[in-house]
Amino acid sequence: MPRYSDELEAVLACEQALRRRIAERIAEEAGAPVRGGLSPEHVAAADAAIASWQSEGEEIQDLAAFRPMGPLQELLAEHRAILERIDDMRDRRLS
Repeated sequence: MPRYSDELEAVLACEQALRRRIAERIAEEAGAPVRGGLSPEHVAAADAAIASWQSEGEEIQDLAAFRPMGPLQELLAEHRAILERIDDMRDRRLS
């Protein structure tokens, strides 16, 4: 019998994995090794970058049309898209 899987759970797991990739990228850009795990500071920096991107995202995306985005900005844009997808999925469930 096939196992039931919730699409929202899969997308939430993807969001958490992407959040970790953002923290890893921040650690890499700071010159810190990530092999031993992420420090609480790198996780906090990722959360701050995500929050900043959410609040300034449209302005930054408009600027990105004129210049290429770096790897961190690409991850942040991808994360924002996943958050929008999660919001849409939750809205549909409430309808």
